[in-house]
Amino acid sequence: MAFNRLCGKYAVIVFTAVMLILAQVVPGLAADGKAVFDKVCSPCHKTGKLGAPVFGNKEAWAGRIAQGKEALYQHVTEGLGMMPAKGGDAALSGDEVKAAVDYIVNESK
Repeated sequence: MAFNRLCGKYAVIVFTAVMLILAQVVPGLAADGKAVFDKVCSPCHKTGKLGAPVFGNKEAWAGRIAQGKEALYQHVTEGLGMMPAKGGDAALSGDEVKAAVDYIVNESK
């Protein structure tokens, strides 16, 4: 019985350690593109405010998507046209920017 309790405790420790390592090793593991979009991007990209391409509009996004994700990541990170850097949320991590771009691209193809 004591052996089972000891193994259970070690299993929890090992599981926790693996999850912490994965969070550091696998970029974007915790980033939720839809959540970032809803919080930061949607005020402009849902309505086309200030000329922003509307989310899901395949025609509006086709030329942008053709530039490649790296270019889109850079545009969002640095800002482009009327869009401020990181959509105006300087606290966004690089992984969150990538997750939001990936979400928008996937939903706009």
